[in-house]
Amino acid sequence: MHDALKKLKITATDSTADSLEGCLDCLLQALAQNNMETSEKIQKSGVLQVFASLLMPQSSCTAKVANIIAEVARNEFMRNPCVDAGLIPPLVQMLNCKDQEVLLQTGRALGNICYDSHEGRSAVDHAGGAHIVVDLIRSLCSKTDPASEKLLTVFCGMLMNYSNENDTLQSQLINMGVIPTLVKLLGIHCQNAALTEMCLVAFGNLAELESSKEQFAYTNIAEELVKLFKKQVEHDKKEMIFEVLAPLAENDVIKLQLVEAGLVECLLEIVQKTVDSDKEDDVAELKTASDLMVLLLLGDESMQKLFEGGKGSVFQRVLSWIPSNSHQLQLAGALAIANFARNDGNCIHMVDNGIVQKLMDLLDRHVEDGNVTVQHAALSALRNLAIPVVNKAKMLSAGVAEAVLKFLRSEMPPVQFKLLGTLRMLIDAQAEAAEQLGKNAKLVERLVEWCEAKDHAGVMGESNRLLSALIRHSKSKDVIRTIVQSGGIKHLVTMATSEHVIMQNEALVALALIAALELVTAEKDLENAQLVQILHRLLSDDRSAPEIKYNSMVLVCALIGSESLQKEVQNMAFLEVVSKLRSHENKTVAQQASLTEQRLAVES
Repeated sequence: MHDALKKLKITATDSTADSLEGCLDCLLQALAQNNMETSEKIQKSGVLQVFASLLMPQSSCTAKVANIIAEVARNEFMRNPCVDAGLIPPLVQMLNCKDQEVLLQTGRALGNICYDSHEGRSAVDHAGGAHIVVDLIRSLCSKTDPASEKLLTVFCGMLMNYSNENDTLQSQLINMGVIPTLVKLLGIHCQNAALTEMCLVAFGNLAELESSKEQFAYTNIAEELVKLFKKQVEHDKKEMIFEVLAPLAENDVIKLQLVEAGLVECLLEIVQKTVDSDKEDDVAELKTASDLMVLLLLGDESMQKLFEGGKGSVFQRVLSWIPSNSHQLQLAGALAIANFARNDGNCIHMVDNGIVQKLMDLLDRHVEDGNVTVQHAALSALRNLAIPVVNKAKMLSAGVAEAVLKFLRSEMPPVQFKLLGTLRMLIDAQAEAAEQLGKNAKLVERLVEWCEAKDHAGVMGESNRLLSALIRHSKSKDVIRTIVQSGGIKHLVTMATSEHVIMQNEALVALALIAALELVTAEKDLENAQLVQILHRLLSDDRSAPEIKYNSMVLVCALIGSESLQKEVQNMAFLEVVSKLRSHENKTVAQQASLTEQRLAVES
């Protein structure tokens, strides 16, 4: 070995091919016995620089030299030295050679040098290596002889190592049009396991990029992957295909293509086979298949296609997941219903066909120490179902409000958030329900507590909105008294300063109702919360939306009924601000300004 290295350095310049071959064989043998140790010796000897001059198109040793480089570059510590020795440009030149063995070993060498090596990739990029490899894959794509398939496998692997987790190089390959080529490759060589696997890994690599999904959508990738998926028996192979399907299925066009290619049937079959198994692989497959099913339902077209007017076999199968004993299937079933419930037609059909009872039964199974994700999903589904006006009364009489209230004790913000949203949807324009809930001191106290949940903006916002909704929809004195007693007034006043116009408005309307119906009860709290000062600010601010100005003036007029609040209004020169608004471009605001000005003038 030592002699071979010495001899190589001397003879590389003017040796006979035979003695050179002997030295190279000796190195290959040594590498086969102890790759790491031999690689260290090669690095120390300075022979790497010699290899650059040995990589000649007409030389008979080229394939062996490339093979040695490929073996050496299997060690991480050798990749940069290979780049520094200037091996990349001559290796890339070798890709233009016609000899299959040279191409094979060169592809291996470049692939190994690129593996996890920024310097290696950079050098291949500068030498234009990726372009040549993509062209080679294109020209070999239709050949199915074993030698060509072996080359294709090596070249796909090289591209994968070249671009793995590197957005810039992935984009470069996508712009070279590698995606349609690889999809075609998968179709032609689906019998070859090694090549198929390389293709899948390359797809998984590229599919993370947004720009790739548009390109994939123009190919028949959905059809090819589903075809391949149906053939798989081994868990690992299925997982590999799943890893490509998941990122691709984020694209709505591809979702529909996958549904049309029959993926859903495959997924339902997996669920059926694995649902009662405890084997680790089966549990994993059940999760992946049911998650992917939910993802397919996120696309409007794919979802509607599978709903089939509520008669679809897929929809029926998913319904049967909800009462299952598997938490994973309960979760996927509830999420699927939430996804089907994305338009009024579907929601009305589902409520009329008894879905609400199924979801309430599911929630019931998770009240004590329940599974938070299942609770969240079931509440999401109920919230969506409660959006159409005709569903609200039906759901209320089915007892949904009571079922939801069982989760008031929950300490989980996602559950709290959905619980609040569901109640808010249910009571919209439902006076009786709003009054019943608004008089429920336990609920109102919890809302007031959540209005202070500074760490969870979503929960805080929804609590405020529900407080306001209870007043706006019930218009009930009892509800207002309950909210005053629980200390909710200050939160409604704060809500009037929200950055969201819709929330500001909801707060102002609720406060106007309080002032009209129970001003005496609420007077002290309104004063302490500095409502008058806030209204002055809203009316003076040019950025306030017209409806905010309008509702603020309505509220000012109502507040004058209280002696102490009227004094505050007088002290703050409201007349001046209001008279300016008489010339506001919005007619309704201008009219209200005139009315308010008259009221203030009479009172002063």
